[in-house]
Amino acid sequence: MKPHPCGYYGDDRHACLCGQTKVRAYRARVSGPLLDRIDLQVEVPAVPYKDLRQDSGKVSSAEMRARVLAARAVQAARFAGTSLFSNSQLSGRSLSAFCPVGDEEHRFLEAATARLGLSARAYTRILRLGRTIADLDGLERIRVEHLAEAVNYRNLDREYG
Repeated sequence: MKPHPCGYYGDDRHACLCGQTKVRAYRARVSGPLLDRIDLQVEVPAVPYKDLRQDSGKVSSAEMRARVLAARAVQAARFAGTSLFSNSQLSGRSLSAFCPVGDEEHRFLEAATARLGLSARAYTRILRLGRTIADLDGLERIRVEHLAEAVNYRNLDREYG
């Protein structure tokens, strides 16, 4: 979904002419509970042609594939002997068991939940995504920076929470 009716929000080359009333009406067409179920809410800006022509980005596809496969292997080992196979399945007791966080992380989550008015569902999704980001970093422990990155992937919570 586009963040604004015009589709130009945040675009350096086009002016967004949407007023707050128009944006609110547009966003109201999609219910909050539906948006709450979307794990990743990110803006993807238009890419200039010269950037599209470049041979590669900062991380090659092979490097990214290796990181993803390593994270999947970590999850397979973590969930061995359970009915789970990925972080996306974590909920309830399994979330507490496999996503332990320290005091600093709890303080961060409490502040983010209060500031953004996050639901229990959004909290769960942030914790699961933080677990996955830590796995991609090759770390067993979820850190504040992993949770902060997960919160940043919830643009709609930040803008309208």
